[in-house]
Amino acid sequence: MEAPLVTLTGTGKKHGEGKESLVLSEVKKQLYLAGPLVTGQLLQNIVQMISIMFVGHLGKLPLAGASVASSFATVTGFSLLGGMAYSLETLCGQAFGAARHHLLGVYKQRAMVVLSLILAWCGLDPEIAAAAESYIRWLIPALFVYGPLQCHSRFLQTQNVVVPVMLSSGATAAIHVAVCWLLVHRLSMVSNGAALGTAVSYLVNLSILALYVRLSPSCKATWLGFSREAFRGIGDFLKLAVPSALMICMAWWSFELVVLLSGLLPNPKLETAVFSVR
Repeated sequence: MEAPLVTLTGTGKKHGEGKESLVLSEVKKQLYLAGPLVTGQLLQNIVQMISIMFVGHLGKLPLAGASVASSFATVTGFSLLGGMAYSLETLCGQAFGAARHHLLGVYKQRAMVVLSLILAWCGLDPEIAAAAESYIRWLIPALFVYGPLQCHSRFLQTQNVVVPVMLSSGATAAIHVAVCWLLVHRLSMVSNGAALGTAVSYLVNLSILALYVRLSPSCKATWLGFSREAFRGIGDFLKLAVPSALMICMAWWSFELVVLLSGLLPNPKLETAVFSVR
């Protein structure tokens, strides 16, 4: 009578230990992916913050102008492009899970084509330049680099390739300090140099990731080169990309509109400059 009880108790302990080890294993796996992923996103977003910090040393008025221009660019351009690029997480994730690796490269190309067409169709240059003046004009090139950069990031992340994205973003953030110093102070471009520096640093980040995609063995099955297939199925891509963009836009707009509305306060130069440090 006692022997079976001892056996069952031992089995229960082993079963419990097995469950615990599985949980720990899953937690480690999630942390391995989430750590570099979060760090990479923070380092990508810190680029514009560094530009604003350099402008802040030029005075209250340049800081207020750069802050409003940056917020305007975010609500009209960066949020839209970033939101549409987020749809790649679903499309590429499904293709990678189904072992249809060649489709990841096709989806990435298709996303870049659509985002480029949207910028061309909107006539972004004259409209945004007239609305936000000098700083926003020099920030416009960053929009054309930001879209492909986000496409490359999502393309790699859906394959669990997160460490290269983090390292690339870290290297870009470090380089951006030197770029801003060169353009703002050395070349005397002042606030315009900080805006242009954002585009230069985004281009550096994009170039690093593009080289990694083309040269790394981990992307050999998912990137087979440019294909005409990228121009097909654009309608299906938009069905997923548009709701994704709206979701991201709503989240970003709630923060950036505060900066834009700060211009209506009694002391707009001071208030807008203060809201830029957030």
